[in-house]
Amino acid sequence: MDQLIDLYLRYLQYERNASPHTIRNYRSDLIQFRDFLAQLQPGVPVSIHSVDALRIRGFLAQLFEKEKKSSIARKLAAVRAFFKFLCREGKLSENPAVLIATPKLTRTLPRIMTEEQMNTFLDQVGKLAEAGQPAVVRDRAILELLYASGLRVSELVGLDLRSVNFGDGLLVVRGKGRKERIVPFGSKARQALQAYLPVREKILGANRRQTAALFLNLKGERLTVRSVDRLVKHYVRCCGPNVKTSPHSLRHAFASHLLGEGADLRAIQEMLGHASLSTTQKYTQVSIQQLIEVYDKTHPKA
Repeated sequence: MDQLIDLYLRYLQYERNASPHTIRNYRSDLIQFRDFLAQLQPGVPVSIHSVDALRIRGFLAQLFEKEKKSSIARKLAAVRAFFKFLCREGKLSENPAVLIATPKLTRTLPRIMTEEQMNTFLDQVGKLAEAGQPAVVRDRAILELLYASGLRVSELVGLDLRSVNFGDGLLVVRGKGRKERIVPFGSKARQALQAYLPVREKILGANRRQTAALFLNLKGERLTVRSVDRLVKHYVRCCGPNVKTSPHSLRHAFASHLLGEGADLRAIQEMLGHASLSTTQKYTQVSIQQLIEVYDKTHPKA
């Protein structure tokens, strides 16, 4: 079974252009499933032909004892996709996971800053950047760009200097599946980026490095997703409202605020890089929730 898992992961990497993060998760999930199967018959090599719906349900039952529903749903999706691939390759005649129901997930609306809170937050970070500390100047540019363009963090750290068209205010972004799209950004983000560029050059000079990466750590290396996650949470604690915020929350805020100002849902879908409009439609729920809150607070008969 290990060889088939490796074959599937190579397919994800070279044919589907899946991200390293996706491949790492699929590998972990499928190895966990393989280990479960191995426990059923110790000492006997795991055969894909021995897998049926009953064994997959047994795997899920074990997961329910210690993992969240969202994690279980992801692992089931990995197993289902793996067997679908094996059927397509002629290794199996039918997918034993196709009739297994996905656990129902509790749908919660994302918590995001209001437009006023976001503007106040970014203005406060801008004031901190006026002192000229290199890391803060860079971080301000990151925060402004995340909110201005709605990028995923993986997309932001993957930007190169040549990805930015300052004249037209456009980014060339490589998203999921390595698909490229064009995303606009506004004047505030442009100003923050232009203030950061001399800092970037100083970092490269101090470390005697050359790199295409746009956002660098102080060693002159490309920033990581984890670093951006940490810095966003740090600045929200220092300068933001009492709202639990992550880099992805800024993406939610970008879409929700655009929608609240009347932007077309399909245009938002294009800017976010969503393959399906149904993924983008969750932002309509956010806006409706905000409308309800405004109504409850302001209408005399609410």
